[in-house]
Amino acid sequence: MKLQTDLLAQAANQARGLAIDAVHKCSSGHLGLPLGCAEIGAVLYGHALVHNPDEPRWLNRDRFVLSAGHGSMFLYSWLHLSGYDLSLDEVKNFRVLHSKTPGHPEFHATPGVECTTGPLGQGIGNSVGLAMSGQMAAARFNTPGHEIFNHHVICLAGDGCMQEGVAMEAVEFAGHQGLANLILIYDSNDVTLDAMADKTQSENTALRFKAMNWDVQTLANGHDLTAILKAINKAKKAKSGKPQLIIAKTIIGKGIPEVAGTAKGHGEGGAKFADAARKGLGLPEEHFYVSEQVRAYFSDHKKRLKRAHGKWKKAFATWREAHPDKAALLDGAGQAPSAAHLLGKIPLFPADAKLATRAAGKDVLQPVAAEVPLLISGSADLHGSTLNYIAADKDFDKSNRTGRNLRYGIREHAMAAISNGVAYDGIFRPSCATFLVFADYSRPAMRLAALSKLPVIYIYTHDSIGVGEDGPTHQPVETVSGLRVIPNLDVIRPADPEETAGAFAAALERTDGPTLLALTRQAVPMLNDASPHERRAGVLQGGYILIQETAPLTLILLASGSEVQWAVAAAKTLGPGTRVVSMPSFLRFDAQPAAYREAILPSACRKRVAIEAGVTALWSKYVGLDGKVVGIDRFGLSAPGNIAMKELGITAESVVAAAKSL
Repeated sequence: MKLQTDLLAQAANQARGLAIDAVHKCSSGHLGLPLGCAEIGAVLYGHALVHNPDEPRWLNRDRFVLSAGHGSMFLYSWLHLSGYDLSLDEVKNFRVLHSKTPGHPEFHATPGVECTTGPLGQGIGNSVGLAMSGQMAAARFNTPGHEIFNHHVICLAGDGCMQEGVAMEAVEFAGHQGLANLILIYDSNDVTLDAMADKTQSENTALRFKAMNWDVQTLANGHDLTAILKAINKAKKAKSGKPQLIIAKTIIGKGIPEVAGTAKGHGEGGAKFADAARKGLGLPEEHFYVSEQVRAYFSDHKKRLKRAHGKWKKAFATWREAHPDKAALLDGAGQAPSAAHLLGKIPLFPADAKLATRAAGKDVLQPVAAEVPLLISGSADLHGSTLNYIAADKDFDKSNRTGRNLRYGIREHAMAAISNGVAYDGIFRPSCATFLVFADYSRPAMRLAALSKLPVIYIYTHDSIGVGEDGPTHQPVETVSGLRVIPNLDVIRPADPEETAGAFAAALERTDGPTLLALTRQAVPMLNDASPHERRAGVLQGGYILIQETAPLTLILLASGSEVQWAVAAAKTLGPGTRVVSMPSFLRFDAQPAAYREAILPSACRKRVAIEAGVTALWSKYVGLDGKVVGIDRFGLSAPGNIAMKELGITAESVVAAAKSL
């Protein structure tokens, strides 16, 4: 269909009007991008995007990601005009409590929003994950004569996104992997929030991206509808095997002459000129105005989109009939096997085994990967240390798009953001790995996974001062507690191989948020005071009785991870009235019914000691005012792990001394 430039130009100005009115109404928001990129939105939603507003999640839609999430009124305006379930009243309720138009786009809040974006650069990382998921899906499910996956991922980003390190990590990964279904539109308006962009950047973006194996187009006029469409079509049809960058030179805040092209145009500064701006844009006095002609255009366009979707559904039905096994696998995407089922597939460990929990994790991963064929496993250049390689499979790369092992390179932040993108797509189950201390490099993306309820699994190893000789820079004394305070992030620190089996099963069963497995570098003994099945099941509850007292209860010892062994050793000295509680997951334990928690930690027993090779503060809610915590409220030191533990008091003797001091 020929591009209807006159109508789309009107739509662009009316989308500008919606943004101006919404920001003016709530006296909050960002006008720069919605006004500066209005023509890009008109071409995308009025012509170029393959989507269906009535079925926002259909499998072969183009995915559009607004990485510059502060420009959310751009997205809300176009979703409303396109006919998504986003009424004009919701647009009017921009940034109002419980509306479908929150300040930054949120995945679960608004139909048509593919990712929760806001922190700059994350959306670029998410888009790389979406594109990678698309490549994996095409390779795994397309068959000769049945191309059910051939969509594109289109991301709109500004200077703020492009300056963030996570974005460039992800861009480099995408170029190396040749993710040719990825189109990044760079809203290059020469302005950042504080000042003109030349105050903080002087790079040649086109050359930089070309050096990272991207194709690049530059639009001298990012408001030229015909030129925008030509660039998008060229990017979609490119045969180079490279991701595509479109640099669109735009005017920030276009439509409000008083601030257009300046740093003042970034935020709500132009809203006070709303009436004059609306008049200059040819809009009537009526606020939140959309003309009948524009509404009719998008109504007709929606019918065209639905017809195209209908053709795909017919092809999809033919594919399903021809390939029932593949269809069954795809139908299972997003579903999770029960922990009980997975535990039944994981062999018990020998009672005399002495393994690092990372090594136990390697053994556990293989049977669960066979049970979850859409599970993928990546590592930040550390497969040999994190031990999370799926042995029965190969690497994902340009020559093998069905590979389940991902080599992210030394890009922890992008690894986590890309994993989020895979999870947003909902077809594959992402897991990734690095050393636990480097969770700080991936933490912003992990936080967003928790906020967005994404079932990402982090297999993070070398979890304490047991790392040893690498010293305090690599010994994560504060990291476990720092991650535990992120709402909805389940941090599981298993104490032995059987608890590790329970931890993997728990992580894979969970679908409403991310799980981090904190695994040891050093070997730990089997905790045979409870049966293997009790230890596995205990992880699912978050905390359980590992050693039951054999006399009236006088003392409770609590621990997680590799320090549970010291609580066990101390209990043998402290007498038959001592109970040992293994506490691998605070989140899970705190979610148990009050009766269960009381049964494990009876309030009548106030003599309690906890031990963990990390900061002590969070344990206070379990030991109470009368108890004590044996931990490390300082950074570590460089020495072999066992010596570092002893030097810093992480021993059974310290537990005994603390108990006797109560």
